[in-house]
Amino acid sequence: MAAPAAPAAKPAAVPAKPAAPVPTPWESPLVEKLKRTYGSGIEPLTHLGQSYFVVDRSLIPEFLHILRDDEHFDYCVDVTAVHYPKREKQFDVVWVLYSFARNERIRVKTQIADGESIASCVPLWETANWLEREVFDMFGIKFDGHPDLKRILLPDGWKGYPLRKDYGILQQDNEWVQINLGIESGQ
Repeated sequence: MAAPAAPAAKPAAVPAKPAAPVPTPWESPLVEKLKRTYGSGIEPLTHLGQSYFVVDRSLIPEFLHILRDDEHFDYCVDVTAVHYPKREKQFDVVWVLYSFARNERIRVKTQIADGESIASCVPLWETANWLEREVFDMFGIKFDGHPDLKRILLPDGWKGYPLRKDYGILQQDNEWVQINLGIESGQ
């Protein structure tokens, strides 16, 4: 006579995913001063030790100018973007600024919709020239007043913007290689 079958073991419960860190309000004398001027047009936050301002798009030119001239953020380390295709305003444009006098780094972010442009900060920081060109080349974001806004990494005839999350890189690469090199892509 066969022994009765043991009851099936219950699968182990999947542990709950730990909560991700969330941004918290950033408080400092700089924040207090800028909040008095810009009020609800700016939101100062900190996340994992990184301080940043989320700024209304219309305030960006003046806000960056104030940071450079009055608050001594004299070096534009980077200008970049992030694509969120499911949002109404699909792009975050991000400036990373550094103050030698303060030995402090901050970020400034704003949101823009696809097809909108933003003012160039090349008149404030010459280092932004190639940085803005890279954002244009990779995301298609235009910077009003840029002295020479054209592709910097990809050939002039390249279609699309490769750092957008909805970009079909393999199709574009295959097409470009075939047309311009007359060979099949190695992808």
